[in-house]
Amino acid sequence: MSLNVRVLLVEDEKNIRDVVKLNLELEGYEVIAVDNGPDAIRRANDEVFHLIILDVMLPEMDGFEICETIRLRDAYTPVLFLTAKDSYEDKIKGLKKGADDYLTKPFKLEELLLRAKNLIKRNMMNSEDNKENFQTYSFGGNEINFLTYKAKGVNGELDLTKKEVALLKLLIERKNEVVSRNDILKIVWGYDVFPSTRTIDNFILNFRKHFEKDSKNPEHFISIRSVGYKFLN
Repeated sequence: MSLNVRVLLVEDEKNIRDVVKLNLELEGYEVIAVDNGPDAIRRANDEVFHLIILDVMLPEMDGFEICETIRLRDAYTPVLFLTAKDSYEDKIKGLKKGADDYLTKPFKLEELLLRAKNLIKRNMMNSEDNKENFQTYSFGGNEINFLTYKAKGVNGELDLTKKEVALLKLLIERKNEVVSRNDILKIVWGYDVFPSTRTIDNFILNFRKHFEKDSKNPEHFISIRSVGYKFLN
């Protein structure tokens, strides 16, 4: 099971980070270790992980905020909080933010490894059933390839940018749901790069030109006044 399994470890205490990383690697996992929230979010957004182990008390932003931000984009990768915050209220808060498990410090390495193994196993068993890993997607005579950044629209074939693909993927994964402009900015543009909301509007206008039969009366990319956008198939 450990073959090609990747773990993101977010811990600012070097001695704990080194010990946990070493023991996870001895189990055969590939471990990426970071010590702050912004780095954790960037790695989680850009790479595939099978488990995230997350401290709560971190510089810049705490683990609860990190987990909440990751969950905006990824509802499936298991998150295990590893923290000295051991109150009942903290555990409930962590679970409400989207964590799958909560282990308090000090902890036994054997227990951590068993919990990690169980979360990874559950994730890998359920991933095919529960997670939409889009490679291509078709709608209304259009087709998008999320791997090659190629698309076929109403006017023929076209090349998409990385941001266009990320926004299309977000809207399609949440089809029939309203996605707010704030969520789009956080998920597509990232934690520390916030363009104006007008930028999003321009992307949507381009999508309508590419994929709508009548761009002035869209059927797929729908504006929700003062909130955001909704994709309909």
